[in-house]
Amino acid sequence: MNQKEVENKVISNFQRDEHMMILVFAQWCVNNRLDPKHVYLQAYPTQADNPALQQALELTVPKDESETIADETVLGVLSLFGNDDLACVVSEVIEKRNK
Repeated sequence: MNQKEVENKVISNFQRDEHMMILVFAQWCVNNRLDPKHVYLQAYPTQADNPALQQALELTVPKDESETIADETVLGVLSLFGNDDLACVVSEVIEKRNK
């Protein structure tokens, strides 16, 4: 592969993984009876129409059809992608839930 092909492959893999991160977040929200859009907007109030989030919402399943997603898993995935603002909001949601 030449340099351009390698760059395109890296970008493609990152985008695919980023979509998976958003799907994990959205499904975690569904599993915890939270509105993923509402939680997302708390972290990113100017991104009301995020196409990646909308795609992820179309792929979520009802809670009873989903595997459990541990709080640590969603926080780890968000942190892995440097999504610290959303991880902070999710941490606050977890803290409120556990009180």
